[in-house]
Amino acid sequence: MSTSEIPQYPNATIADTLTVDDNKVIIAYQINKAMHMPIVRAPQERVWMDETRMRFAYRCLPLLIANQHGWLILNNQKFKAEWDGGEDLTATRIKWAKGSHEPYSALSHFGHGIITFSIPYLFRTPKGYNLIARGPTNSFKDGIHPLDGIIETDWNRATFTMNWIFTRSDYPVVFEKDEPICMIYPMKRGEIEQFDAELRDLETNPELKRSFDEWSAGRMRFNEQLHVPGSEEARQLWQKDYFQGRVQGSDTGERFEGHQTRLNIKEFKQGS
Repeated sequence: MSTSEIPQYPNATIADTLTVDDNKVIIAYQINKAMHMPIVRAPQERVWMDETRMRFAYRCLPLLIANQHGWLILNNQKFKAEWDGGEDLTATRIKWAKGSHEPYSALSHFGHGIITFSIPYLFRTPKGYNLIARGPTNSFKDGIHPLDGIIETDWNRATFTMNWIFTRSDYPVVFEKDEPICMIYPMKRGEIEQFDAELRDLETNPELKRSFDEWSAGRMRFNEQLHVPGSEEARQLWQKDYFQGRVQGSDTGERFEGHQTRLNIKEFKQGS
């Protein structure tokens, strides 16, 4: 992940020109409309999850929430790339599909088998918020891997790039048109540093231990009966307590208020 050189704005300060209001808004300023790379909400679905037996992967709520947690930036034109294992820029070769044209989104900029995508937006986040830029969550690409970055987009005047690094040489990798090449979402700067971190024995929290033990015993019983023909567990196929927000170990069927099974992220829309 890299940023370009910061240009100078005479008689203006960062606070004067670069921040957005403290309300929760992310602004993507278009700096190269010809490099058409749409920003879309990340969907819940993944191809590999569709292909699991009985689509069982969709029973995992943590996966579903993570899949949706941000926006995707899409590739503008199809290309094939291959790395010969070398360190210099020419070690990575990019061949664009027939009919492609400038501006191209990707190039070999750093060497060492890294493909660099130009992102044609200058992002602005509220004061104190960074932008996470990473590969699409729970998506995989054989032979190449996305590199994560965290950018201070509440003050920085530079764009950033999205980078993927080859994991093996002499293996062609194809990026399709409209394939997601970057996932973005905001994160409050410094928040993780405010947390203390402790290790404790579960026995020091008797109520939590009781609830966990009840859940653990119930999970074991469910798994034992799951493969018994005609059992209630075989009919249910999977336990739904967490998916439905039921508090484990609660005799009253208590549900956690604020539990989420789907995110309602807003689309980027044309502003003034």
